[in-house]
Amino acid sequence: MTAQQFRHRFARRWERWGGGPLTAAAVVFLVVYAVPILRPDLPPGWRRACEAVTVVVWALFGLDYLVRFLCSDDRARFVRAHLFDLAVLLLPMVRPLRALRLVTALIMVNRRTEKWTRGNLSLYVGATTVLLVAVGALAILDAERAGPDHNIDSYPQALWWAVVTITTVGYGDLYPTTVAGRLVALGLMIGGIGLIGFVTGSLASWIVERIAATERPSEATKDDVTVVTDELARLRTELAELRADLRRRPGTTAPDPDRGGGDDAPR
Repeated sequence: MTAQQFRHRFARRWERWGGGPLTAAAVVFLVVYAVPILRPDLPPGWRRACEAVTVVVWALFGLDYLVRFLCSDDRARFVRAHLFDLAVLLLPMVRPLRALRLVTALIMVNRRTEKWTRGNLSLYVGATTVLLVAVGALAILDAERAGPDHNIDSYPQALWWAVVTITTVGYGDLYPTTVAGRLVALGLMIGGIGLIGFVTGSLASWIVERIAATERPSEATKDDVTVVTDELARLRTELAELRADLRRRPGTTAPDPDRGGGDDAPR
């Protein structure tokens, strides 16, 4: 077995056996990230435990990137193709950008969700939207709660803000005041544009399908008329052949449908 074949086999095994645990680790990461935010009065011991779990999971994410990098045939191309993954792995080491850790967790969950919902785009987009709103609300609450002029200080408020932002409505009753909060808002706005485009396209497709369904009876009627017309033409042809055959028989007069004559008609 060559080194390339070994790398390919190991990469397939890693994807097969490591995908589930990494997805579970991403979910655990989201939970331990959310608990200190939703419970500001959490005891220091529990807070340190949550932080330790996030570090361990973060190391697993880094290991996954490293394995995929080492198993790649063209590593320079792999880095270029996964610059975003590398950025969200390294940038959260800077304390003000720690909210970017959520992006890596979302990427990990999204990778598995895409396989689970393959062939069902609506389910995939719906699950991604719910996850994006929930995580965006956590990120904005974490970023804004400590701000001097903050107006988002509870998770229900953060959820409302996330829904309003991702749908591009923007009432303006709640808004970020910190740099980190505005970056979160920017990410939700970009995601919202894509989701609105998908929902609009899906709605238009559904309307076209409904209109096509209502027109099917008229199309069926048109086909029936065509069948009846063809049948009448065939019967007329057979009648004409029958009349011609009767004329060729000696002593027999073909019936004339216009005059109503036959063998018994006066000659």
